[in-house]
Amino acid sequence: MKQHNFTRRRLAAVASTVLVGVTLAACGSSSDGGSASSGGSGDGTLQEGLNVYFIPKDTQNPYEVLADQGGQAALEELGGTVTISSGTEATAAAQIPSIQAAIQAQADAIVIAANDPQALCPTLQQADSAGIAIVAFDSDFSCDGFDHLFINQADTTTIGTAEVDLLVQNMGTDSGQIAILSAAASATNQNAWIDAMKTYIDEKYPNLELVDTVYGNDDPATSLTVLQGLLSAYPDLKGIISPTTVGISTAAQYLSNNPDVASRITLTGLGLPSQMREYVKSGVVKSFALWNPTDLGYLAGYAAANLASGTTNLDTGATFDAGRLGSYTVDAPAGDTGPSVVLGPPTTFDATNIDDFDF
Repeated sequence: MKQHNFTRRRLAAVASTVLVGVTLAACGSSSDGGSASSGGSGDGTLQEGLNVYFIPKDTQNPYEVLADQGGQAALEELGGTVTISSGTEATAAAQIPSIQAAIQAQADAIVIAANDPQALCPTLQQADSAGIAIVAFDSDFSCDGFDHLFINQADTTTIGTAEVDLLVQNMGTDSGQIAILSAAASATNQNAWIDAMKTYIDEKYPNLELVDTVYGNDDPATSLTVLQGLLSAYPDLKGIISPTTVGISTAAQYLSNNPDVASRITLTGLGLPSQMREYVKSGVVKSFALWNPTDLGYLAGYAAANLASGTTNLDTGATFDAGRLGSYTVDAPAGDTGPSVVLGPPTTFDATNIDDFDF
């Protein structure tokens, strides 16, 4: 694997530190040692004072806000800072100025939830050339010419198949018309999960008919509009999977306000317990799944700090410490995904455990 620009920049900084140390020693200077958490060379210690740019899909999505808070917590533990920057809409065009700002600020690392798999590549290439460590989280991108680390919230196939299983379980049948209410049509993570769903439905539930996939762009108003269009176009629809927290909460609110529709539609997907609690308790939604987005951001923050400090790399089997979450190992590239780390399996939330979670 090629030596990455951020590694070269870090090694240059270490070399400079060594030269300064030699000069001081020649002058008769002495020291009783520094903090074990400072430095950040290849000796396993992390550099202090790191500046990491967190670029979420947008700044309005509650899920992304929680993830950013996790990143802030990680960098605070490490004596660094987080700059949160993105647009108010979940588009690649809105994220490009934030990447450019990180380059201008000479950030040590960028942590980004990509709104498009390739539209960000030219600007991210500039960041890589500037020696900035790049970590994707939540939604990956695919660029030629440089590598990066992807922090995956859970195994992609598992996320897709689990949502289908939940829908079938909650409908009480494995036949009938179903649909998907997604985020943006270009969202890498959404499309990967949907592909996994389609494959799983074909293999395990041949009597399920996936009639349509609609896109709400992670905007409540747009999600409501496409949901209403879906319900109008398919009067025999039995179930909806929404693998996005904005989509599922919007749909749950609509069903809650329209009991006649709720009586024939089963809804599941990926949601925040804090947003979905009332709908689970009222019976509008029986169960749904997710992971802790704060933990996802926290893990991404530690990964970025380790890469920027040179204490880990993108090699398969490389490890790094992630604070309260423990140690993580870099997985080998697979398919369109490059080096990656998986947070852990998703959690299923229902009436028996919904009050145990507050995110």
